[in-house]
Amino acid sequence: MEQKRHIVVDIFGNLLYVKIHAANLSDTKSACEVLEGAVDKYPSLQAFSGDAGYRGTAVDFASKKLDMTLHISEKIQGKWVVLPKRWVVERTFSWLGNFRRLSKDFEILPATSENMIRIAMLKITLAKCV
Repeated sequence: MEQKRHIVVDIFGNLLYVKIHAANLSDTKSACEVLEGAVDKYPSLQAFSGDAGYRGTAVDFASKKLDMTLHISEKIQGKWVVLPKRWVVERTFSWLGNFRRLSKDFEILPATSENMIRIAMLKITLAKCV
């Protein structure tokens, strides 16, 4: 089963929330569960940033149900540039990709994948402290 990984990170790339689901679900609809879970776990969150895949339902859900803003990073046409704030999530995914069990979809259960991401982030966080 193909899976999609959704993570919520702080401005330093530290993992706040992770959710794995089947790849046949759209990002904009599944993001609602991710945003709600992140707010439940961290009520002090004030806003979110996301890429164009979260446009639509997720933006409406964040503003109406959570009373928060979901800022969408727009793609800049014609040239390659680093999108503000967006690179933080990509960097975190890159860190996670260095772990063999996360380099591909080896896990069958989504909960196992989520836990492997949490374990990898523990190792990354501990390495930053040393």
